[in-house]
Amino acid sequence: MCMYIPVAYANAIALMRSNSDSDLFSRRNSSILKRLVILTVGAIFYFQASQSIKIQGSSPKTRLYGRASVITICCVILVLSSWSILHSPASEGVRTHPIDRLLSAASVQHDAWLHQASASKTLHECTTEYRRRYKRHPPPGFDAWYRYATERSSVIIDDFDNLMDDLHLFWAIKPAEIRKRTLRVFGDWNEVAKLSIRSGKAEIGPDVKPTHRWMLDGVIAMMSNYVDRIPDMDLGFNINDEPRIAIPYRDLPSLLKDSASNELSQLTVLNKFSNDRATSWDISDLGDQETPDAPFTDQSFLPSFHTYGSISCPPSSRARRSHLWDTRTLCTTCAAPHSSGIFLSNWTLSASPCHQPDLAHLHGFYLSPAAFKPSHSLYPIFSQSKANGYVDIRYPSPWNYMDKAVYAPSPNASDPHYDPPFSEKSETLFWRGATSEGLSRFGEWQGMARQRLVHLANNHTSSTRYSIFLPNNLQSQKESSSYSTHSMPASLLPALFSHNITDIGLVSKIDRCWDSDCPSQALEFGLSDPADFQSHWRRKYLVDLDGAGFSGRFIPFLQSRCLPFKVAGVFRE
Repeated sequence: MCMYIPVAYANAIALMRSNSDSDLFSRRNSSILKRLVILTVGAIFYFQASQSIKIQGSSPKTRLYGRASVITICCVILVLSSWSILHSPASEGVRTHPIDRLLSAASVQHDAWLHQASASKTLHECTTEYRRRYKRHPPPGFDAWYRYATERSSVIIDDFDNLMDDLHLFWAIKPAEIRKRTLRVFGDWNEVAKLSIRSGKAEIGPDVKPTHRWMLDGVIAMMSNYVDRIPDMDLGFNINDEPRIAIPYRDLPSLLKDSASNELSQLTVLNKFSNDRATSWDISDLGDQETPDAPFTDQSFLPSFHTYGSISCPPSSRARRSHLWDTRTLCTTCAAPHSSGIFLSNWTLSASPCHQPDLAHLHGFYLSPAAFKPSHSLYPIFSQSKANGYVDIRYPSPWNYMDKAVYAPSPNASDPHYDPPFSEKSETLFWRGATSEGLSRFGEWQGMARQRLVHLANNHTSSTRYSIFLPNNLQSQKESSSYSTHSMPASLLPALFSHNITDIGLVSKIDRCWDSDCPSQALEFGLSDPADFQSHWRRKYLVDLDGAGFSGRFIPFLQSRCLPFKVAGVFRE
């Protein structure tokens, strides 16, 4: 007993600290600690009294009665403490909302990132920092880029992490081989469009689908101010929303080793690109001993998580060694590594599939992608976004350069397209979208993120219980001083609010479905009235959600006076 109580006491403190870190510190834990303190005091009293009896040298009978009295007192303390623990209230809550802590941490992280992204104040400092961070010399023309960026007050001068991550594996391949692999991916069936740069001018290749030509037009528009400084080359652009290249884990060690061997191996700084580069792209023999097969295979409408989505994860990872078949139960252990209680706390880690085998059933891209032609071989493919584990080379989406989704509010306050001050907007969480995330034939739609969002926001007759972090004094008009997790059925959720704060629905028609899955979704969801994009600005809260790829709405949402919520999807731009 002398050893047990301090150990239990220490375990209780550790438990409370861990719960405090996850913002789920509760009165139950506090009560446990208080009772253990009482037990500790009782134990100390017992042993002190016992020793006192021995020291006094009293008769055996006196010592017996004394010891019995002490034991009786300790037993009473134990019973009372145990009863108190078992009957203590389940949750008192915390006085600071977890989101406040997450906002504070995100603000600190943002400021730190911003500082390191533009720490250099001169070209010399910038080139020195480039070599320190990336173990490589800056490319030819870096001085021109520096002037271009600083003249436009770019907030990014030193941070090229995303670019370096995307290009990292290609340092393992010789330039001639990269050119050969680039030329192999072009073609209408491959759904990779060609963009050629010759003598400072960009031209679109012949095999671009008319429906997707706007992507290449957007790329040319983005490059127009500096294309004359880009050397002759051919580039392959993925015209699908879904990413394309996933390298198996077994192939990564050799590629990473070869890539690392090229760090700072170029001892002489090159101030210009090689001459007559155009002829180096005139390759008649595209045979490749390393990748002899066709570049891509058609995997449209097939599950992709285990064959491509998690293929780059270590074999020991949960995603590689386990399959979750119970799709009706939330996998809390899958979300725990990137969560703080019930709140997302690590946006970057949340995109990793390696600890989340449940992702196989939670997104259309993993369940049944509508247009998916991937490869396990390393090809240089430029994509607008990619899921974690894919090695496509990301570039800024032309969507925002071609006015596909633009922030253009009316200056007239009486116009429905006016963007009023935040305090004057309606208290509404708003989203409109289509069933474009993936194709459903055998009920896959039930796991797709868009359909799950609409179901969660509108299905208030469900008996399913949800854990929600809310003020403890829900019935009071006063501001709450504490918060805790409440478990309640969906049918009670509307009663929490004085009016309907969600306006979330599918529009147009139920699309990308076969057979009975079309009427099943129509019966479950119905269709909401479509909304002009410029009418978004009347609402306070806007949801931004992935589809078959990234969402193109986020930038205009950020430009508005609204508060956008970026749902943690699988794609990163």
